[in-house]
Amino acid sequence: MKGRVFSVCVAVCLLVGLFVLGAHKAYGEKPILLGVPTALGFLEGKEGLAAVEMAVEEINKAGGVKVGDKKLPFKVVSLDTRCAEPGIPVAEVIKGHKKLILEDKVNFIVLGTFRSEAAVACMDLVSQYKIPMLLSIAMTPVVEQKVKEDYNKYKHTFRVCLNSVYLVKYLAGTMGYINKEFGFNKVYIMHQDVAWARKTAEILSQDVLKKAGWEVVGLEAYPTGAVDFSSGLTKAKEGNAQVILPIFDMPTSGVLVKQWKTMKVPALLCGFISPLAGPGAWQAFDKQIAGALNMIFEVGNIPSQKVPKSVEFYNNYQKKYGKPIESGHAPAPAYESVYILKEAIEKAGSIDGDKVVEALEKTDREGAMGRIKFDNGHQVIFGEDPKEAAVGAMYQWNEKGERVIVYPSSLAEGKIQLPEGLKAGK
Repeated sequence: MKGRVFSVCVAVCLLVGLFVLGAHKAYGEKPILLGVPTALGFLEGKEGLAAVEMAVEEINKAGGVKVGDKKLPFKVVSLDTRCAEPGIPVAEVIKGHKKLILEDKVNFIVLGTFRSEAAVACMDLVSQYKIPMLLSIAMTPVVEQKVKEDYNKYKHTFRVCLNSVYLVKYLAGTMGYINKEFGFNKVYIMHQDVAWARKTAEILSQDVLKKAGWEVVGLEAYPTGAVDFSSGLTKAKEGNAQVILPIFDMPTSGVLVKQWKTMKVPALLCGFISPLAGPGAWQAFDKQIAGALNMIFEVGNIPSQKVPKSVEFYNNYQKKYGKPIESGHAPAPAYESVYILKEAIEKAGSIDGDKVVEALEKTDREGAMGRIKFDNGHQVIFGEDPKEAAVGAMYQWNEKGERVIVYPSSLAEGKIQLPEGLKAGK
């Protein structure tokens, strides 16, 4: 009896050994390391990393990445750079990226830093070590400008998310729709006093909206952390503004919407307020945000039936983590970055940085954000048709606490509803 038991044990051990050996052979000696340096104390960083980890889990479960005749798994190496916190110098962010490259030996970088100046500074580092970097948060157009101006030096940097130029186009497009639909032509702009928001407000107020026939009746900046926006709302009301255009990515900016409702300002609120992006905002702001229009930078962070993979990604994220995506920026492009890299590595048949760059430039996939392709500055192309480009979306909160996409027309689920006291001007 003991001999039989011993024989069975030996057989089991051999089978387990063969399985482990087979798995080892299938995956090779080393995994492909994805460095994720970002601000993990902020929503976009947390959810962006979660999206990366979900993509990695899916790919590894399906067999990994085919590199020549090998199958290799992805492995995530994350680092909290605290890059969204006030007072953190760019040098510290660069130091974090350097650690990932030199100590952790990552092969690629995804998601990346919050701050645009830090992202631009890190372009030199990834160029030096030939580490492809796919950004999903920082929005400055300087990134693609540098790629175009000195391709050989900066070709290792790509951006998968929306940039500030496309944000302006979406806001301008929505304002054009409002002008055509309701005849409105007076706008008051309120923005956070940080570089990206200042620049966006400047381009809109001094160029884009004026050329489109809008009268900018006022423009007011608020410091990060501001909790009282009544002065700007009063000025907007006194200036007979029909639209208030906010540009904020700070947690306290949701107060602006509550004050807009409480003061019953007869104007559409239409722009970007980061804490309003997710479904949790309805309860977080005491159900006092109905009527507000808000921008989601990349579809997938909000599901659209017109983009089936956005629904699949959104639902899978909620199923895996037990809660929906709350950020309007970062998770979808972070998720797509991993799949983009997988396809590029398999096309290149290598994890060599230069070879993967060549393959990345040929990216053309239907993803959670729509159709994903890079321009010659390595920026993903955004537009209004998800069959032709990646897309963002403007939605409006209704009285039931639902987010209804209203722009672009290719994704629209309903029409803009005017707030109490505001009538069409045509």
